[in-house]
Amino acid sequence: MLPFDFDYYRPETLQEAVELYQKQAGQGKQVIFFSGGTELITLGRIDLAYVDAVIDIKGIAECKIIKSEGSQLLLGSALSLTQIEEANPFPLLTKVASEVADHTARGKITLGGNICAQIFYREAVLPFLLADSQLMIVGPEGIKTVQIHEIFQGQLQLKRGEMLVQTATDRRFIEAPFYAVKRRQQWDTGYPLITLAALKIGQEIRVAISGLCPFPFRSAELEAHLNRWGQAAESRIAGALSVLPKPILDDVEGSAEYRIFVLRNLLYDALSVLEGSRV
Repeated sequence: MLPFDFDYYRPETLQEAVELYQKQAGQGKQVIFFSGGTELITLGRIDLAYVDAVIDIKGIAECKIIKSEGSQLLLGSALSLTQIEEANPFPLLTKVASEVADHTARGKITLGGNICAQIFYREAVLPFLLADSQLMIVGPEGIKTVQIHEIFQGQLQLKRGEMLVQTATDRRFIEAPFYAVKRRQQWDTGYPLITLAALKIGQEIRVAISGLCPFPFRSAELEAHLNRWGQAAESRIAGALSVLPKPILDDVEGSAEYRIFVLRNLLYDALSVLEGSRV
């Protein structure tokens, strides 16, 4: 149970969802778009989240889609991580999603909910950062499609009243060789230390990381070091570690030094797996 009451709405169209948000917000209410609800329940129970009105988007067709359209794969933001695992339309995303929380929670956590979450892991965004995906956003100004790197800087930079509707990913990224792994402090339990996802396109290795910093990221500087093919792996990885964004997390889950140690080993593993692969 949550220690507060709120109004609940379940629109059937994008337009209805946006209009509901504007109406409720115009009355001075705290309003959120809602799909899985796990974060609201978790944070609300410990007084770290409060809302007056919830707009549940699970009834909107565009938010539930799994569809190939031309050369792109479209995925709705209200899909649960379990639905994505079972359909397996994007193997790298499936691998990353399958490591989020536990099996029961993944049936409730949605793609959009994970990407837009306050918790800093947000692992589901990593494959889309690697694949230069496009995002469909709807809000008071209508529907727009934006490149993920234009709107995701540590977190999704949505304006008030906007929500994530779909992701669109080119098939060539979906079919590319990949590597993904999550390392925890205690085997298969507890919060993750580092999640690393990597993709190889041509002779370029791309890397995105969660758990190292208070935000997931992909770094062009880091990748530039990793792709210096004339150098030894040790030198390339040392260069990559020298340009990590700041701050590095240092908490009860793991010190900053230990997180960098884990990341160094994961980068070795990623290079080992992907350097011999071909697209």
